[in-house]
Amino acid sequence: MSNRQITNNPPIINMSRRAFSLGLGAGALVLATGLRTLRAEDAPKYGGDGMPHGLVDDPKVFVSIEPDGTVSIICHRSEMGQGIRTSLPMVVADELEADWTRVKVVQAPGDEARYGNQNTDGSRSMRHHFPTMRRVGAATRQMLETAAAASWGVPVTEVEAVNGEIVHKASGRKLSYGQLAEAASALPVPPASELRLKDPSKFRYIGKGKTNVVDNFDITTGRAIYGIDPRFDDMVYAVVARPPVYGGTLEKYDASETLKVPGVLKVVEIASTPPPSAFEPLGGIAVVATNTWAAMQGREKLKVTWNDGTNSVYTTTTYRAGMQETARKPGRVVRSEGDVDAALKSAAKRIEADYYIPHVAHVTMEPPAAVARIVEGKCEVWTATQNPQAAHDGIAKRLNLKPEDVTINVTLLGGGFGRKSKPDYVTEAALVSQAMNGRPVKLTWTRDDDLMHDYLNTTAAEHLEAGLDENGKPIAWLHRTVAPSIAATFAPDKTYESALELGMGVVDTPFQIPNMRMENGEAISHTRVGWFRSVFNVPHAFAIQSFVAELAAAAGRDPKDFLLELIGPARKIKIEPPPLRTEEPWWNYGENPELYAIDTGRLRRVTETVAEAAGWGRKLPEGHGLGIASHRSFVSYTAAVVEVAVDKNGQMTIPRVDIAIDCGPQINPERIKAQMEGSVVQGVALATVSNITFRNGQVEQQNFDGYELTRIDAAPREVHVHHVAPDSYDVPMGGVGEPGLPPIAPALLNAVFAATGRRIRSLPIGDQLAS
Repeated sequence: MSNRQITNNPPIINMSRRAFSLGLGAGALVLATGLRTLRAEDAPKYGGDGMPHGLVDDPKVFVSIEPDGTVSIICHRSEMGQGIRTSLPMVVADELEADWTRVKVVQAPGDEARYGNQNTDGSRSMRHHFPTMRRVGAATRQMLETAAAASWGVPVTEVEAVNGEIVHKASGRKLSYGQLAEAASALPVPPASELRLKDPSKFRYIGKGKTNVVDNFDITTGRAIYGIDPRFDDMVYAVVARPPVYGGTLEKYDASETLKVPGVLKVVEIASTPPPSAFEPLGGIAVVATNTWAAMQGREKLKVTWNDGTNSVYTTTTYRAGMQETARKPGRVVRSEGDVDAALKSAAKRIEADYYIPHVAHVTMEPPAAVARIVEGKCEVWTATQNPQAAHDGIAKRLNLKPEDVTINVTLLGGGFGRKSKPDYVTEAALVSQAMNGRPVKLTWTRDDDLMHDYLNTTAAEHLEAGLDENGKPIAWLHRTVAPSIAATFAPDKTYESALELGMGVVDTPFQIPNMRMENGEAISHTRVGWFRSVFNVPHAFAIQSFVAELAAAAGRDPKDFLLELIGPARKIKIEPPPLRTEEPWWNYGENPELYAIDTGRLRRVTETVAEAAGWGRKLPEGHGLGIASHRSFVSYTAAVVEVAVDKNGQMTIPRVDIAIDCGPQINPERIKAQMEGSVVQGVALATVSNITFRNGQVEQQNFDGYELTRIDAAPREVHVHHVAPDSYDVPMGGVGEPGLPPIAPALLNAVFAATGRRIRSLPIGDQLAS
């Protein structure tokens, strides 16, 4: 298949700058202005403006209109099921007053200098780009209105855009967008200060939840193009044998039997990257063949001796014991208010508990894959990536190419969860293509590769203590957290959790307790730790929300009422460091602390909403229990109630889960609902079965027979999503893709306690109920 066939495939259209310009009709609207990048030179940068390459709101970059009225809208974020290829163009189309049936979505290649930041993670796409996409649509609309008014010789105030046409209100005359495109293209882009944004009451698509996913037909009929799908007539295929221990190196190998396998063409040595390896390949031996199966069979025949290195000491049982021992000792103080030690000594009742969370893997439905080729010194790649700029930069650096000689075409992603923002697999494909004299190479990771060489979510030991007064009211709170940090994947000597990680539920705990102290103990990382859906919120929320329920039981209180009492009255808590933490600011997801203060009123509201919707306090059958948990993450607020049923043999089922989310203005409610449903199912897996363990530095789980996910018979019978939406679009917008995950595991374990009286503090549950 040719380059043109791939890039023009209807499901995913990747237009290079040249193809974009040449592909337009003679009268197409191409807004002739320079890029307008939002910058605040003298002020701290927050949100999208604080990201690499910032925000771009130039209509020239994002919109074109053909003479037949077709409106092409660029999506510069990666689609992995969250619906962003629908939602962002939908925002542009709404402000533009475009007819959605005439809209074509075009996928941007990796080019942050042109499109602004493209790193699709951190639940940032809509909250960062909603305002800019509105401006793109509004600017285009106003230019079309101006062109129409000029053609009729009437004031622009007498015309309006309506569903792909400009209408003269007095006479009823109409001109289509296609008819006006050429004239509009000659007009200057109105400055942001002169844009007339729609009143939200006039939105046609935004907030309605009735816009179909643009790729739905192609996905359900097998036409969609994912990272593993592109093909070329002369393409070869590759898999890689990598060091089984992180930081291991190749000592020697014998490929003689490999080269006898029918179809095997060559073996290619990939140089290893010593830790911290960041996004670089781990190294190893690539086997190149005429098909993937032959490459896999050839890899099986390799005789390889590895030097495992220092990380061969990594064994889960001993590492866990060490973390838990550290968590029971004083650590680095990261937040302190009042006198915790004195309050604990004077408490009428003192409670303490230890919680453990294992590593978990991303296991995206589509494992990492990339196609790369090099023609006349220029490397072009087709891949499923959340982070095309990082993929671009990694190839340019490793292959010593000029930045302008690397092109990253972004396909659909068969799942991401943060794994595909680390493009080591993309660089591997480019290196093998280089070794094959530029021939197109499709490099595929098997499921075994995916599990054994993932950027795992962290493992953690959490120790909590609290003191209650004679009335059962908390007067002291101590939280010690110990976990290997993501920072260790990128820099040496990183043994403490970073400000980013501590800001995910530890230092930002919003409870109204007079004496609080949070501490962080050291943990040496022995594997690649990376961001996973909701990142460190997962272990922190599990421990904190489980402990809240334990305190409620100790105080003889209802868990929901006790949680609300801890949250306290509605108030806003600014994210800022107290005197004991002055070396770096607390993490607030990159957002302005004035605009995105912790709003306990919103946290209360989702907690109260979900409790009422779930029928909190209702009479339950024997063996059933309800659990509740709430959490703020990615500047959104979520709460969940889980109902479990446990029979006399310890078999658990989940009749119902309710989850409420307040993410600010809800742009595409249908996709929000889908994200919450997916978070519930994934949260159940983390709570019940998912677990990565190590022995002598090697991952023990090599496929789904060892690493389990929630199967359909274990999934909740019902999932109810409750949208807690504000009345105004002035409320700051939060994230959606990740906030639904943190409350699920603690709510589920709290429900298990309510049903059985057994408190489980170590994930996953596994067979603990049967013992």
